[in-house]
Amino acid sequence: MPLTKLQFQPGINRESTSYSNEGGWYDMDKVRFRMGYPEKIGGWTKLGIKSFLGSCRALHSWRTIALNNYLGVGTSDKYYIEEGQGYYDITPIRETTSAGDVTFAASDGSSTITVTDTNHGAVSGDFVTFSGAVSLGGLITANVLNQEYKINSIVGSNSYTIIAREVNSVADITVDGVYTPVAVTANSSDSGNGGSSVVGAYQINTGLDTSVYGNGWGAGTWSRGAWNSGAVIDTLTDTLRLWSHDNFGEDLIINVYNGGIYYWDGSSLTTRAVPLSSLAGASNTPTVAAKVIVSDVDRHVIAFGANPLGSSVQDPLLIRFSDQENAADWTPSTTNTAGDLLIGSGSRIVTAIETRQQILIFTDTSLHVMQYLGPPFTFGINMISENVTIASPNSAIAIEDNVFWMGNNEFYNYGGAVQKLPCTVRDYVFSDFNQNQSEKVFAASNTSFSEVWWYYPSANSENVDRYVVYNYQQNIWYYGTLARSAWMDRGVEQNPIAAGLDGYLYTHENGFDDGSQNPATAISAYIESSQFDIGDGNNFSFVSRIIPDVTFRDSTASSPSVTFTMKARNFPGGNYLQEDDSIITKTATVPVEQFTNQANIRLRGRSMALRVDSNGTGMTWRLGSPRMDVRQDGRR
Repeated sequence: MPLTKLQFQPGINRESTSYSNEGGWYDMDKVRFRMGYPEKIGGWTKLGIKSFLGSCRALHSWRTIALNNYLGVGTSDKYYIEEGQGYYDITPIRETTSAGDVTFAASDGSSTITVTDTNHGAVSGDFVTFSGAVSLGGLITANVLNQEYKINSIVGSNSYTIIAREVNSVADITVDGVYTPVAVTANSSDSGNGGSSVVGAYQINTGLDTSVYGNGWGAGTWSRGAWNSGAVIDTLTDTLRLWSHDNFGEDLIINVYNGGIYYWDGSSLTTRAVPLSSLAGASNTPTVAAKVIVSDVDRHVIAFGANPLGSSVQDPLLIRFSDQENAADWTPSTTNTAGDLLIGSGSRIVTAIETRQQILIFTDTSLHVMQYLGPPFTFGINMISENVTIASPNSAIAIEDNVFWMGNNEFYNYGGAVQKLPCTVRDYVFSDFNQNQSEKVFAASNTSFSEVWWYYPSANSENVDRYVVYNYQQNIWYYGTLARSAWMDRGVEQNPIAAGLDGYLYTHENGFDDGSQNPATAISAYIESSQFDIGDGNNFSFVSRIIPDVTFRDSTASSPSVTFTMKARNFPGGNYLQEDDSIITKTATVPVEQFTNQANIRLRGRSMALRVDSNGTGMTWRLGSPRMDVRQDGRR
């Protein structure tokens, strides 16, 4: 019998049924398409052995004049600079008390210390560093007290609790990013209050790791405010902790989403970021913004959704920009280029994305473009589209002069005009999507493979656990499962860097395995075709053998293998009645790879489907065009 070539259209199509998508692929995980053919995605390894605290939502890398590679890491708890696989905490300080404002109280047999500080302004989970304390008289020594602590609970507006821990215990950067102090228990001699010289340095309030929705009583997370304080009556009671950051020369400007703006001097890794308003010569700097960008073309610092001049109240549609080449001067005058602009549509600025030619500004209902005009107007704004949506502040990404983003139930592209991207997996993605955690959606580029990835939480998950990919070179879509919270494409770093939910950074497209464990484990990958038949499925088919076409090039395993599975069913809505599989292995390393010649199978049905999967370490594979021996068969 003549052999039949199995050649499928690239990409996944879930907009139709499996039966109507004959000749295409229908399901997959951790597989991509290159030149129209499916292959297993690359692996990942840990970027060092240390972890960070909180969930990372932002990554930004740059290189200094001295050729130091810095990586900004913004988490729900802190902001770090990663350098040489070490994390340097540069989280800004919001308040430092006067000596004696802080006192301690311990109880015999307990590791819980009650800290009293009038109007401390802290929330549960905040970090504070104590200095100047003396021993409480027993096991709670001065060294135990004089270190950084994570606030355990809020007692009221004037007091909170911490858990006394050993000096230099592995609590700040721990396994899986979890704060797990080695506790110290007080004894009966711990009756002091720490002395009259205690100083507390409070870091800016930590942010939420999960968006909180609700109304009235119980709205918001427990202990986010003092006892008896009112809940915010709104649909979204607390937003996720997100960051924006950009370079100002070798230094870094950092912004908490709808929060403060800070400046970090890159000359020292041991200094913290400081409020932008504290810089020498600071004049009318904004104190709150939704996002900050340093314009590459003209060197203005631009704050989106900022507070107006003379007010501390945020205007969610106001754009302010500093004097050119001056991050500190924001007072407009005839001798500088500082100024502001107001967007006239929408209710708030969600995000802004810089391309090579312009800046795109997304409100909750419209899209605007901002361009540098030069004196005397400096910048101009034009609205380019209404009735567009965006899923989250991080769901848009620029690739050269094109911007791709995920909206509410749609995907969009801007390359001079706004277009909806035809998507063959749209219903599959948005029918299994946790809308309450849409703020966690983020876009990522993997330019080595011409891919835009959107990571999102599935309906039953509060964390990101899935991704959908648009390959803009091949104009196809595919998807899979992977837990990540932030991504940075290659550039300063040779490979993409991503943040896991376990408190570690990972180097992607590195090797072939899952490096989250030691030793590395296999990445389970598979792809499955839609059903195909002979003619219009009027007759039964009998498959007696399959001739594989697969390459294991670059695999490091001694005997890499994949499993080919053929499935048969009689009706489109019925179950697969039979399955027959065969393991395809590489048998030699020669210029033209040799592997299993053929697999003899026995399968009968009206329609068939092919599945290829792998679950081995040290291996990669790419599928070509397999053949099968199939003939028409009669009914029994």
